[in-house]
Amino acid sequence: MTFQFTPENMKEAKAIIAKYPKGRQLSALIPLLDLAQRQNGNWLSEEAMNYAADMLQVPRIRAYEAATFYTMFNLKPVGKHLLQVCTSIPCGMCGAAQVLKTCKDRLGINAGETTKDGLFSIVEVECLGACIHAPVVAINDDYNEKLSSKKMTAIIDKLEKEC
Repeated sequence: MTFQFTPENMKEAKAIIAKYPKGRQLSALIPLLDLAQRQNGNWLSEEAMNYAADMLQVPRIRAYEAATFYTMFNLKPVGKHLLQVCTSIPCGMCGAAQVLKTCKDRLGINAGETTKDGLFSIVEVECLGACIHAPVVAINDDYNEKLSSKKMTAIIDKLEKEC
């Protein structure tokens, strides 16, 4: 298995790298890993991490360190719709457990799993940084706030209809 940026993403990668002074290319690692993840179906393969590190001429271990530290990176394939359910204290106090249960019951999977059709994955996250609007579920790049079981069911129904 190999990985390389599409011509469009290569142009974007070069623009990202150009933002940093010579000798500071490592600063572009996280944006490049994000770009690679988006191109790679929302997950980072070892080949994609190696590619980003090699492009920046930094040790590959740097890419692995960043990818394993930040929860924004997925190290295994995930569904088309990645449901990140915040279960921190503020969200928990506002009903996150019920929202998570709704996701699991509605989709028939547990946190850390993907539906058989590859459309949905559920993960629990510690904090999405939107505590004032708890409970919160991020679906890919979109935040869904002030959720209830009813609202979460409607969101999942809508996503299923779009597929």
